[in-house]
Amino acid sequence: MLRPLNILVAPNAFKESLSAMEAAEAISQGLKKILVSAKITSIPIADGGDGTLEAIVEGTGGRILKKRVVGPLGNEVIAEYGITGDGQTAIIEMSRASGLHLVPIARRNPMVTTSFGTGQLIAAALDRGVKKVILGIGGSATVDGGLGALQALGAAFLDQQGKPVGSGGHGLHKLRSIDFRRLHLSLRHARILVACDVDNPMVGPKGAAAVFGPQKGATPSMVKQLDNDLAKLAKLIAKQTGRHVAHLPGTGAAGGISGSLKGLLGAQLKPGSELVFDLLGIKEILPKMDFVVTGEGRIDFQTPHGKGPGMLARLAKQQGIPVIGVAGAISDDVDLLFKLGFTALFSIVNRPMDLSVAMKQAPELIRATAEQVARLIQAVLRMSHD
Repeated sequence: MLRPLNILVAPNAFKESLSAMEAAEAISQGLKKILVSAKITSIPIADGGDGTLEAIVEGTGGRILKKRVVGPLGNEVIAEYGITGDGQTAIIEMSRASGLHLVPIARRNPMVTTSFGTGQLIAAALDRGVKKVILGIGGSATVDGGLGALQALGAAFLDQQGKPVGSGGHGLHKLRSIDFRRLHLSLRHARILVACDVDNPMVGPKGAAAVFGPQKGATPSMVKQLDNDLAKLAKLIAKQTGRHVAHLPGTGAAGGISGSLKGLLGAQLKPGSELVFDLLGIKEILPKMDFVVTGEGRIDFQTPHGKGPGMLARLAKQQGIPVIGVAGAISDDVDLLFKLGFTALFSIVNRPMDLSVAMKQAPELIRATAEQVARLIQAVLRMSHD
């Protein structure tokens, strides 16, 4: 008698449609309809962006907490953060407290917006005794070099007269010195890991201000000033810590906060999917699997570059495990994905339909597609054992 199949179901979120957990449930239901005896291990994944908080909390049996913090415009917002089941690691998404979506288009101005709320979330997690903080920095509204976040953690950024500089890009412009004497004591022992999937440096033509500033409301003159001020910040960091972050890949992410956290706190910058996979134990689970089914809203040329399904496919290929991807849309330029580990790709859209309809019907469409995948797996296995 053949042993039951071991199948890992590990999708990303289907953006603006389903969470990673909801997508995993739909895939599992479709597979079980045909592969009744299969043992399905369901692990929602993420890559450091939207959905990372829920994926890690669900995967580790943790919990989500809420805190009132200062939003990007200085107003109060309620932001969520997560603690893993063992209580040792905090998961924080910068966008929850300091996200661009919290700022109306007409008010987007990186000279004003602050990352203070993100620092408040980190401080709240440290107060709960965590030993590690994973910070996802996608979707931020700021180009303040992380000044706001570090101010919330006790750092003082001072002007020429030795007075606090204030917040946002305006505060960054006044900066002349940094005082760390009142920094949160737990930072001496806690590790800060920044989920960083871009290689932009802190300053220069590919830096934080030049590349990300305009989408956050920066005018050309603001971009020039912010770039100069971030360069000044980088010099202060080098003088104070000996760490040179101005041109280091990844230090320009989220308005330069990754550079400041690395330079001033010794934070590590790592691909988001790598951080998530380590926490969820994906590498330890994979060798036990016969098949992997993953997916996300769109599979395209970007999937291999830091996206959860792309990393999962590469890891599975090393183990010789077939990987099947399901998505709302699959672009024409995916030939490379088959070389990188995907065995087959399936679109869940089974007839012409508007995007809004497809998103609304996503659970049913995913279940139906997973059922067809299961039928194919079943047929192949029968043929191989005849």
